Amino acid sequence: MTGREEDATATPGPRPRLVKTSDGRTPDGLAARNIGKRFKKRPVLRDVSVNVRRGEAVGLLGPNGAGKTTCFYVITGLISADSGSVTLDGHDITDLPMYRRARLGIGYLPQEASIFRGLTVEQNIRAVLEVVESNANRRDAMLDDLLAEFSISHLRRTPALALSGGERRRVEIARALASQPHFILLDEPLAGIDPIAVSEIRDLISHLTDRGLGVLITDHNVRETLDIVDRAYILHDGMVLMEGAPDDIVAHRDVRRFYLGERFSL
Repeated sequence: MTGREEDATATPGPRPRLVKTSDGRTPDGLAARNIGKRFKKRPVLRDVSVNVRRGEAVGLLGPNGAGKTTCFYVITGLISADSGSVTLDGHDITDLPMYRRARLGIGYLPQEASIFRGLTVEQNIRAVLEVVESNANRRDAMLDDLLAEFSISHLRRTPALALSGGERRRVEIARALASQPHFILLDEPLAGIDPIAVSEIRDLISHLTDRGLGVLITDHNVRETLDIVDRAYILHDGMVLMEGAPDDIVAHRDVRRFYLGERFSL
């Protein structure tokens, strides 16, 4: 069974509860609502709400200590919230572990290199395909499609440890898409890469949204991130200071005061 075929009611374990909005609608997309989190009695997140729809890229930004990484990890399932909920297309996944969220269509790409350095590019992607697709012929076809889609066919037999930073990111994203997610969460995708690779990542994220995926990005490179996303959330002191399109965020007085600085421009 592929990630695309599985739904929120098909995974082993307790069935995710379907929730509705106050007006009776079933919310779509990936959403964190009214999230609260404390570490050693210190509030890190206070009533934070974030949502991502299919086909859009959303940034989760803010100064150090603002709570953006904690919020991001709550959505991925790496840590649990003290209050609030995380939903996927209206199904409550708050208490689901990370691997079950992945089965439901939530991909995650960590900041650290996640490919198996001792394997080739082809072997890295095939390792995921063997879990999600039982038919060998379909696996081979899916592998060829992913290699071609991300322009890495010529690298298929290259050891992962020999890849450049930009090539590694392309392989990691191709491997993440092997499980056919609906949403992909990118943790610091722009960290430690050169300007040419930044341009490649921008094109890759645009390709993902064109593909219909929802993309959530957290990164310290604010200018580059705002140049990529459709909209962003700015966190400050554990709360959402501003949500909106990049131009609106840059023009917001409090965002400039607490985060960007008065001289910031895109």
